[in-house]
Amino acid sequence: MDNRPIGIFDSGIGGLTVAKQIIQTLPHESIIYVGDTARVPYGTRSGDIITKFGLELANFLLRRDVKFLVVACNTISAVAYRQIRDISPVPVIGVIKPAVIKASRVSKNGKIGVIGTVGTIKSDAYGYLLKKFNPKTKIISIACPLFVPLAEEGLHSNQATKIIANDYLKDLTKKGIDTLILGCTHYPLLEDVIKGTVGSAVTIVDSSLPTALMLKERLIETNLLSNNPNPTYQFLVTDAPERVLKIASRFFGRSLQGKIKKVSLED
Repeated sequence: MDNRPIGIFDSGIGGLTVAKQIIQTLPHESIIYVGDTARVPYGTRSGDIITKFGLELANFLLRRDVKFLVVACNTISAVAYRQIRDISPVPVIGVIKPAVIKASRVSKNGKIGVIGTVGTIKSDAYGYLLKKFNPKTKIISIACPLFVPLAEEGLHSNQATKIIANDYLKDLTKKGIDTLILGCTHYPLLEDVIKGTVGSAVTIVDSSLPTALMLKERLIETNLLSNNPNPTYQFLVTDAPERVLKIASRFFGRSLQGKIKKVSLED
C-alpha cells in the first residue's frame, strides 16, 4: 500500500474530467491536480513548447512526492509522453491508449472519428495506435481548436458552441463513422452539444473512465493502491482560480470553494 497522492496534470481544466473519474473509481486515493490555465490552449503551439510546458507540469508534481503521474491532456500525451516518462521516477500513463482500446472494442464497422486539438491531430497519435490495434480501421480525424476555449469559458451549451460544433462535425456522420473519440479532455464538457451534432447512432468515447480503469490496474500491479479512509484533493491552477472554481463546481455538482488555489510552476 502507498498513501502518497496521484499527480494529474493538464493544459487547463479539461483534465478535471479525468480527475473526477479517478476520484469515483479509486475513492481511497488522494490527488493533486494542476492545470496550466495561464497558458492554455496548448494545441496550437509547437511540439518543442508543448514538451517544455509538459515537463514543467510533471516536475512540479514530482516535487510534491506523488506516486504516479497521469498526463490528463491529449496534446501533451501525443507530443511529450515519452519525454515525461523518461524523466519520471514514478510510473506514468497518458490518456490516448485507454481511449483507443475502448474505441477499438466498441466500433462495429471499423470507422472511427477522432476530434482533438491541432497538435493532437497533427501528431497522428490516435491514428497510429488505432491502426496498430486493427490495421483495417478507417480513421477520420478533425481538429477542433475552438472547443478548448469554449470549454474553458464555460460555454457548454451556448448557441455559438452549437454553430461551431456543427461546422466542425457536419461531415463526420456522412462518412459513416459509428464511434467518435473525444481526443481532448476538455471535450467531454461539450459532450451534449457534440452528441446533438453527430447523432445518437454514434458512440462517444472519451478517455476519462478508460484512463481511471487503466490507472487502477497499474496501481494494483505495482502495489501502489492506497487504503486511506480520508483522501485529500488539491486542485491547483496557474491563473484565474475564481473562473475555474465556478466551472469546476458546476461540473463536479458541488462547491469546490477553498479547494482551488493559484500556484506558480516554479514553486
